[in-house]
Amino acid sequence: MRAAPALTEVRDALDVSAGAFVDELARAGVRHACVCPGSRSTPLAMLLDAHPGIRVWMHLDERSAAYFALGMAKASHEPVAILATSGTATVNFAPAVVEAYYAKVPLVVLTADRPPELRGVGAPQTIDQLRLYGAHAKWSAEMPLPEATDEAARHWRLVAARASATAVEAPRGPVHVNFPFREPLIPAMADVPSSGEAVARVMPAPRRAHPADIDAIAWELRGRRRGIIVCGPGDDPEVPAAVASLGRALGYPVLADPLSGVRCGRHDRSLVISAYDAFLRDPRAVDALRPDAVLRFGAQPTSKPLVTLLRACEDARQIIVDSDGGWTEPLPPGTRLVRADAAPFCDALAAAADVDADDGWVRAWTSADAAARGAIASHLREGDELSEPAVFADLDAELPDGAAVFAGNSMPVRDLDSFFAASGAGVRFMANRGVNGIDGVVSSALGAATVAWPLVLVIGDLSFYHDMNGLLAAKRHDIDATIVLVNNDGGGIFSFLPQAEFPERFEELFGTPHGLDFAAAAAVYGIEFVRTGNRREFREALARSIASPGVQIIEVRTERAANVDAHRAIWRLVAGAVDAGLACRR
Repeated sequence: MRAAPALTEVRDALDVSAGAFVDELARAGVRHACVCPGSRSTPLAMLLDAHPGIRVWMHLDERSAAYFALGMAKASHEPVAILATSGTATVNFAPAVVEAYYAKVPLVVLTADRPPELRGVGAPQTIDQLRLYGAHAKWSAEMPLPEATDEAARHWRLVAARASATAVEAPRGPVHVNFPFREPLIPAMADVPSSGEAVARVMPAPRRAHPADIDAIAWELRGRRRGIIVCGPGDDPEVPAAVASLGRALGYPVLADPLSGVRCGRHDRSLVISAYDAFLRDPRAVDALRPDAVLRFGAQPTSKPLVTLLRACEDARQIIVDSDGGWTEPLPPGTRLVRADAAPFCDALAAAADVDADDGWVRAWTSADAAARGAIASHLREGDELSEPAVFADLDAELPDGAAVFAGNSMPVRDLDSFFAASGAGVRFMANRGVNGIDGVVSSALGAATVAWPLVLVIGDLSFYHDMNGLLAAKRHDIDATIVLVNNDGGGIFSFLPQAEFPERFEELFGTPHGLDFAAAAAVYGIEFVRTGNRREFREALARSIASPGVQIIEVRTERAANVDAHRAIWRLVAGAVDAGLACRR
């Protein structure tokens, strides 16, 4: 029988194998690691912390850590590593892993595990961690036990290089590497062997449509003068200018979701339409503005009225451009799906386009947009009363150039779409729209705030409650951010849905009032809390917070039923203003 390895042997093996893995992560572009405490993950935690090319962000809660990393990776476009010890700690990563998969965010998920002989025999903190995240990890690997050999070092480096490269390859997303470790768990912490160069370098090239396909699409669009370009959520900084050029070449208005990056910025926005969510609620506007061609970029738009229009355009030629190899939604009849990067596709099609633009078509859209924006602004100028629509209108007025907005799901991201107008300010918008969940939003926004600043998070009270643990990161990591907490004491979005027509069950099952005083929660985490009573106070508090270090919470109290009335009043005003303008053109 072979003798147990000596202590120095095991520690040297950890250095050679795990040390090589960590070093290769750094060489492959992983600059940040969110680490959670635990014993079994000790080798990787200590080696990550010791590596000069990687910054460790300690988190006490695995769920918050994973979402924090997701926000950081989303904002930086770089892979971020997360590390947990064995057992249920690894399962707490799962919600963020799922969001990263569908939102195409690069995460390198590292989970420590018990060695093979302790699995399935009742050992504590031991679960089945092989392929733990199932189909929601792009790639998974189980590492061998560490060895102090050159062959082991090469293998561990190769897995690290592959994990990092796979996370950032299109479609980007999470990868998972599982590490069984035997005790002792303390590495020798000697000099980590270095290869000098990364084991493997992946050099992605632009994905371009074939010139013949571009010509075919240009020919199809030649006789379709009433087209639109729809830009859903995306984060390619080259897309806004390219889409603007394509819109001019085709004579098509550009309907820009705020999360597309096209609505705001210094590119040409003369054809950008931002109030479509408001005026496409009116059937008369939909009839007058029904397109015969649709070019789509990015993920599915946030706006339900816009999605409804797209699904109703069965006679329109729809062209969806997607470089990631996914299916953004069920494709209607007559759809052409093009696998190509958006910016090169726009440039090529703009050069080949030969469309006799319909100036009246473009004016109909731009006039409707201007009328809708005018009606919204006129309504919101009346009085100093705080409302949920007014939050984004005031945010639009107060944000400095270069600021970032992170919108919570349910109502905040929808109100962002409806009430934040197009502008020349370089404002960046982010949200967790992979699976549209309300969990982990505080942590994601604070992670993004380490990269993009000044950052303002607008979040609802239920979503805030779901992730109050995330506030600890603000204090631990000295983060600067503003949190606008829209508190209507429950699930405000349900008041817009058919469930609200059943009052005998609505509050208990859907409204879900909680009665929480969030000032007390802010005090627990040492965060400044301000409750504003009117729009003047809100704008003053917002300006102070943006200019101040640290994290501040600005609470906006609203009432759910009144919020529904406010939205519907705006939609009626918009419909009247837009229909009057379109009637003049009929």
